[in-house]
Amino acid sequence: METIRPSSDLRNHYSEISRQCHEERKPVIITVNGRGDTAVLGIQDYYQMKSELELLRTLAEAEEDVVNGRVEPIQNTFADIRNILSERKNNEI
Repeated sequence: METIRPSSDLRNHYSEISRQCHEERKPVIITVNGRGDTAVLGIQDYYQMKSELELLRTLAEAEEDVVNGRVEPIQNTFADIRNILSERKNNEI
């Protein structure tokens, strides 16, 4: 569960909020006039959340491809990958 703190705490107790985000790995919700305004989280959690969101987008696109029949047999995909790798290897020589 996230912690809720007033915006004045962000200014007056930043180091405490930062420590809490990093040690407890939970977001801190900052309120303005009693309403949620901003979420603060540690950089590691931010990057993890960003990576997970990108993965979910990729999976959603893949599912859409399957639903719309934009698929090929796996053998074709592996053959394409082998050709690309072979071309790269030949270009390096």
